Amino acid sequence: MPAPVTLRPGTIEDVETIHAALLRLGAHIGAHQEITSTPEDLRSYGFGEKPAFSTLIAEIGGEFAGLCLHFPIFSTWMGRPGVYVQDLYVEDRFRGRRVGERLLRRVAKECRAAGGVYLRLSVDTDNETAKAFYERLGIGWSNYEQVQKIVGDAFFAFADAPEE
Repeated sequence: MPAPVTLRPGTIEDVETIHAALLRLGAHIGAHQEITSTPEDLRSYGFGEKPAFSTLIAEIGGEFAGLCLHFPIFSTWMGRPGVYVQDLYVEDRFRGRRVGERLLRRVAKECRAAGGVYLRLSVDTDNETAKAFYERLGIGWSNYEQVQKIVGDAFFAFADAPEE
């Protein structure tokens, strides 16, 4: 019988493992060059005085199996909180054991316990496997929204422009 999946909150001691998993996720979707974060960034912003995110770690037989990095969000239209899943990663050798589903369900339960009513995430446009996985879980794509973003020098110029 295979070892059970155990879930636990990520800790500052997990930072190197979390960062390595994010690098593998980036490589998996062909976007490794987009990842500029460092373990120190994760340490500072995820485990400092005002954490910007939380992580849930999955282990099987004491080995890292996957993670879900998430943070709270709020819908002004619903008037209720929710959770945004920024990154969901499962090690290749543990795929097919419902690790990703268990991570998402636990995050959703924690959100619901805090009064939340929804879970939101984005999927890489070319990641058909992930799209199918989320659809199987009942997490559908939004037909009325599109993600917009501004980053890097364009963001700094926008943020630093004088208000008129």
